[in-house]
Amino acid sequence: MNFILFNLVIILVVIILFVVLSWVWPPNSPWAPWWRTNRKTARAICKLAGISKKDIVYDLGSGDGTFLITAAKEFDVKGMGIEIEPTRYFISKIRIILNNLSPKVMIKRKNFFDENLSEATVVVVYLVPKTLDLLLPKFEKELRKGTRIVSYKYQLNLKSQISNLKNNLFLYRI
Repeated sequence: MNFILFNLVIILVVIILFVVLSWVWPPNSPWAPWWRTNRKTARAICKLAGISKKDIVYDLGSGDGTFLITAAKEFDVKGMGIEIEPTRYFISKIRIILNNLSPKVMIKRKNFFDENLSEATVVVVYLVPKTLDLLLPKFEKELRKGTRIVSYKYQLNLKSQISNLKNNLFLYRI
């Protein structure tokens, strides 16, 4: 019995360490930390991008789904979240179900590099600079002319249309 309890404590400690590590992950790492987007920032993203009910919003690395839930509830848009990490995917799935947003918001547990983004009219990213650089060719290849990209905290190597420095947001158009 003590052996099982000891192993459970060790597993719990490792999980806690991974969560804490994900909060402070270095921004130049190719792996994404778990940085949450709060509702205030989600609203600012929607306003900056001029999101309307005609839009289809893709959130790459959608985490716990806060942005998509806010956009669907307050701006009446359809959304697609792509999240590879199982815990974040599961949390966002549950939150979407609890908010009765399943018809409007879909979450896929996939690598966003393997997902076709051509249906998006708005793409939202809160990703580290290395990942953003790797995404640029994909954006140029798959996104239609006029598609808006909003990046939170980090700039893309594209000409910025508009920036909201108060909220650290950058808007681009393909």
